[in-house]
Amino acid sequence: MCAFACGYHVAGRGDRLLPGVKTIAVPTFINQTKQFRIEQQLTAAIIRELIERTRFKVLTDPEGADAVIEGTVKNVATGVIAFDLKTGAATALQVVVTADVRLVDQHTHKVLFSNPSYVFREEYEISQSNTQLFEEEGPALTRLSRDFAHTLVTDILENF
Repeated sequence: MCAFACGYHVAGRGDRLLPGVKTIAVPTFINQTKQFRIEQQLTAAIIRELIERTRFKVLTDPEGADAVIEGTVKNVATGVIAFDLKTGAATALQVVVTADVRLVDQHTHKVLFSNPSYVFREEYEISQSNTQLFEEEGPALTRLSRDFAHTLVTDILENF
């Protein structure tokens, strides 16, 4: 009963973001890595997350937007995290993506949110059977992109 009268709100809905922000632009991130299309994957995930969870109009072009989410994918690295003890072959890998992200008010040019070292990890297994060989890095990057977008939008919304 007190939930409505005591100042509680649903987390991650954008209710506390600056009142002047009605539109947010999410131009394609800059990719400083050799990972093909990772910038497009992250950008698309952020746009989806904003549309699903907030009241903002989402644009891809900063022209006419109240705020812009700018991002640079700085690094994508994959490393072995588990081996088959008998063969020495890798059985599990981890992909790590590092990005620099900030939200900038287009009217005042003030940085509203910034994290120069967002780091996200996703693990995936490697099939040891040649008949069932399936590239799992792509789906792992898709899962990582969704987690990245969810966390970024939550961080932006709860920062205010």
